[in-house]
Amino acid sequence: MSYLNDFISLIYPSLCAACGDVLLMNEKTICTSCLFHLPKTNYHKYKDNPISKTFLGRINIESAASIYYFTKSGNVQNMIHEFKYKGDKKIGIYLGKMYGNELKHSDIFNKIDVIIPVPLHPKKVKKRGFNQSKVFADGLSISMNKPVNINSLIRTYSSESQTRKSRFNRWENVKEIFSIQHPENLTNKNILLVDDVITTGATIEACGSLLLEIEGVKLFIVSIAVASN
Repeated sequence: MSYLNDFISLIYPSLCAACGDVLLMNEKTICTSCLFHLPKTNYHKYKDNPISKTFLGRINIESAASIYYFTKSGNVQNMIHEFKYKGDKKIGIYLGKMYGNELKHSDIFNKIDVIIPVPLHPKKVKKRGFNQSKVFADGLSISMNKPVNINSLIRTYSSESQTRKSRFNRWENVKEIFSIQHPENLTNKNILLVDDVITTGATIEACGSLLLEIEGVKLFIVSIAVASN
């Protein structure tokens, strides 16, 4: 079997999700060079970091963090494109497991009770085949040993694309499209709300404001990447 796998690897080599180079035998999903050079934020180490500050006066969160800075035409964008639009779910699982291992050792994020991914509308899930935030959350769950809840925060309407909207228009586009089911299941929980990329934070704000209406909830936020100015 190993000979067959070696032969298949010669014809169809595994490529780095970020830069596209061929992965070496001991590398998985992302090459060693990209793991070293991709622009990490390290925000999970600091409670009052720039992402957390973007939500000041909007929603009352404990802290927020992202793995990487997102820039157009960069390798982080390449990686997210492969994951989100080409359906390579192993990227999301890999990133979730990797970051979850860091979060569980963080004094800020190590008290999480439950992980909730930003939901997609069922029509979007059917079209894409998966919810990228849910896949990332599954990876986090493996490392953090915390459950993923996809039944409490529900997307009730399918909104337009957010890509070309201003911050105000993004908020108008999402503020009434989510709802909470069985809030009693989340009472007094430390919730980790998970998205793929944070840009203006409008989607997180809409979801978070609903979750924070539940008694005793403390809200933490994590994403794969945050838009870099």
